[in-house]
Amino acid sequence: MFKNQRIIAILFVVAASLLWSTGGLLIKMVSWHPLAISGMRSGISALVMLLFFRIVYKRFPKKPDKFVWLAAFNYMILVMLFVSANKLTTSANAILLQFTSPIWALVIGGIFLKEKFGKKDYTTVAIVFVGMILFFIGDIDGGGIIGNILAVLSGISMALMIISLKKIQNRKPIEIVIWGNAMMFVAGIPFYGGLSFTGTNVIGILLLGIFQLGFSYIFFTKGIEHVSVLEGILIPVLEPLLNPLWVFFGTGEKPGILALVGGVIVVSAVVYHSIVEVEVPEPIQVGGS
Repeated sequence: MFKNQRIIAILFVVAASLLWSTGGLLIKMVSWHPLAISGMRSGISALVMLLFFRIVYKRFPKKPDKFVWLAAFNYMILVMLFVSANKLTTSANAILLQFTSPIWALVIGGIFLKEKFGKKDYTTVAIVFVGMILFFIGDIDGGGIIGNILAVLSGISMALMIISLKKIQNRKPIEIVIWGNAMMFVAGIPFYGGLSFTGTNVIGILLLGIFQLGFSYIFFTKGIEHVSVLEGILIPVLEPLLNPLWVFFGTGEKPGILALVGGVIVVSAVVYHSIVEVEVPEPIQVGGS
């Protein structure tokens, strides 16, 4: 029974990563303003996750305290920045630059929270920054600089969310995501006027809200409870690897050579650092945006 439970858990995390990886393509499908996409997607996903939470836990999410509000706020900013970045640069750049979030968490923790910062940490941060520089060098002529900047900022927002989650106790991770999505829906209200509800837009936003964000977090939060820390780190790497592929097959969009090289450097450095740290009882990064 235990073995079967673990296999199912791994499949859940894989399914979550696969659903997250469709975000780049689906966001490009919808022709709305980025904040309208962010808000509508979050509103739909909040309803999906709220229904799941009510059925499984027989209650509604607890009233937020200041740390829940802080984490939810950072989640909202993360969603805004990531969706906007996808509209202004390649999906590969957006997801791979956001994937730097664990390194930003390390930097912020070391500088502002006085957390221990070792030689290996300095090396990893330096390598990741070299990878990031390649994204910007490759986009100097092709545009997308603003999108790249927003993608980096989305990584910083995710890092702040991770740090905020350390202060939260007696809460299910999905509760924070529900509150964050509810905040994002409200923040998007000024951008809902005059939306074009074409077939492509409607299908795209429903897929984003129900599956890419809603069901993905349900799968992830259920599966992550029964996988090893190492599996919880490695399986979500499917998202930044597959996201550019779906966009390429769907739209023909290709990242530049320097961006691909930078992406390999960033992903390799982050994964290596995370694997080395598996024995440290840190919370697993909540992926997907």
